[in-house]
Amino acid sequence: MNTKNIIIVGVGGQGTLLTSRILGGLAQGAGYDVKLSEVHGMAQRGGSVVTFVRYGDKVDEPIVEEGHADVIIAFERLEAMRYAHFLKKDGILIVNDYRIDPMPVVIGAAKYPEDILGTLSQQYRVYAADATSLAKEMGNPRVFNLIVLGLASRYMDFSQEEWEDVIRKTVPRSAVDINLKAFRAGKSI
Repeated sequence: MNTKNIIIVGVGGQGTLLTSRILGGLAQGAGYDVKLSEVHGMAQRGGSVVTFVRYGDKVDEPIVEEGHADVIIAFERLEAMRYAHFLKKDGILIVNDYRIDPMPVVIGAAKYPEDILGTLSQQYRVYAADATSLAKEMGNPRVFNLIVLGLASRYMDFSQEEWEDVIRKTVPRSAVDINLKAFRAGKSI
């Protein structure tokens, strides 16, 4: 199998690291060589967090080069825009349709871009959902990342059983049911 390249982007505290562990565990459980890399940019202060997940028969390095990502999973619209150039020509962009103002916007030094999803859709295949609102409706706003991952799973070659097994093994035992419910909700979007 050719190496698959997945990038997960978000803001500190959105679950990018948990999501990368789920994807890494999924690929490893399927017998692939897996490499993960995490980049934390002031994550504790609302800065970008980027994780790279690469898997295949043999993966030499963990970093995904620009223009080579098969899938980008973005937990916030502006983060999707910041990293879209990593997507390859036939790749897909999965986006949580949610806005978190970065510090320059908060202090008035910059403006949050208008119509990010529309702009991205002109160049990329974009699949978006308001996972944050859906997670709030489910009673746990923290599981929006599993909703987004469920949406992304529709475009990846793993079975429902493989996904659910690795989720059970990765999330805290007390949170398994709500995370599975969130994943299934995302898969059905």
